[in-house]
Amino acid sequence: MTASDEARLPLRAGAEYPGPEGPVSRRVLASWQRSEDYGVPLEAVDPVWAGSLISDSLFFECGQEVLTTLHQTLASEPVAVMLTDADGLVLNRFSGDTSLLRALDRVHLAPGFAFSEREVGTNGLGMALADRTPSLVRAEEHYSHSLCTYTCAAVPVLDPLTGRLEGSVNITTWAQRSADLLLALAQSAASNTAALMLARSAGQHPRPQARGGVFRVKTARLEPSAGTLQTSSASWSDAMASATAAFTGDRVVAATGEPGSGRATLLGQAIRRARPGFRILSAAVPAPEDVGAWLALWTPELTKPHTAVIVENVDALPSWAGQELQDRVAATGRSMQAADGRAATLTWAVTASRLDEIPAPLVGLVDTVLPVTPLRERMEDVLPLARLAAHQTRLREVGFTPAAERALTSYGWPGNVDELFTIVHDAATRTELVDVRHLPSWLVSSGRRLTRIESLERDEITRVLGLPRMTMKQAAAELGLSRATLYRKLAQYGINPGNR
Repeated sequence: MTASDEARLPLRAGAEYPGPEGPVSRRVLASWQRSEDYGVPLEAVDPVWAGSLISDSLFFECGQEVLTTLHQTLASEPVAVMLTDADGLVLNRFSGDTSLLRALDRVHLAPGFAFSEREVGTNGLGMALADRTPSLVRAEEHYSHSLCTYTCAAVPVLDPLTGRLEGSVNITTWAQRSADLLLALAQSAASNTAALMLARSAGQHPRPQARGGVFRVKTARLEPSAGTLQTSSASWSDAMASATAAFTGDRVVAATGEPGSGRATLLGQAIRRARPGFRILSAAVPAPEDVGAWLALWTPELTKPHTAVIVENVDALPSWAGQELQDRVAATGRSMQAADGRAATLTWAVTASRLDEIPAPLVGLVDTVLPVTPLRERMEDVLPLARLAAHQTRLREVGFTPAAERALTSYGWPGNVDELFTIVHDAATRTELVDVRHLPSWLVSSGRRLTRIESLERDEITRVLGLPRMTMKQAAAELGLSRATLYRKLAQYGINPGNR
């Protein structure tokens, strides 16, 4: 019986299924189940052609360079190295083995074809993208019979600035070949691609490695007065009102936008208004290899009364973890009862960059979507949020001198609210009255107000980059700039280009 046949059997917890080198892992079992749920055929791969490829991203440029060098060292080996985007679309392919290339063409593992789990079932690159972790799929661990003659190793590549999933590096060889070094080679290529992306990112700083964490937001008696954020921008106030109404109506809320833009802060404040006296548990998604322990750590809190939960950066969850979290939320909802004996509703929310990046098992639970604009587009929020950050640090009001206020409101905040909170927290731990001498020197020196022309230029660059399917090359042409000048201005104005 093959792995694909086993996928048709009920996947019992703790059961062992035969693989080419022993029992199949839980990750492979979960991938088989997803493949069956997607309706992937067992016998052969149905080709999904995506048409012409968009190859102007920084990820493709750097990945192409890294894989070209890797191919030169493996030219005589029966392996194929390739780059895919975040949806599993094969962007390029290198191999010096013509027989392997012909065989891969027959199963459509070629540039222009989609090869995610949804299209072809369990395979190395599909599982690496779904679980966001290095993956090795051997021979009959594949879901489709037509792929069982291959072994695939793949490693996801994350944008070093934003943490966003860009795609994967995949290495494929014949099933009978030794796979011991495949995963190590793929990991090295993926790491080199991310490092090259960082080196070409106009001097911007890498995003800190996700470590995850669980912490409780301060109780209501420790929160600053409700007036702290009353002077905030219209977009923030409108989002706050909508979130409060959603939580009051027992709806699940997703706050979307750039990382660090204040999504969790907004949700926490809205829950505090809608559910006074509730404990608020904020669970930040960790690195993929830590997700299992992370779920086990905090999900028992779901059953405790008067507890609200915010899952931060849920778009970084592997597919299997999204399904497990949905199952636990559903089980909690069935077990909860209100004081009058009726079923109670769990108060919970998530943050993500975009709604379509939330794992499929969870996105169907979302009732209300609230876009949160980046801090640079709502500068009137800087001082109210700075006072909130200072109050949370000292548990009392902290003052700001006029010079400190000017420095804070003149800076572009490329790191959004997270960057603001970090800087204010550091200052508030040292003083009761924040002055410019308590702020980083680079912030004070860069904290000049933009001229009207600079503001218009920044806004126009942001508008053009926000157009659908806009690449950096197209944006530079639209703006009448060279690509080098455009990258320089992105750094100058603190604009995050995202996945371009």
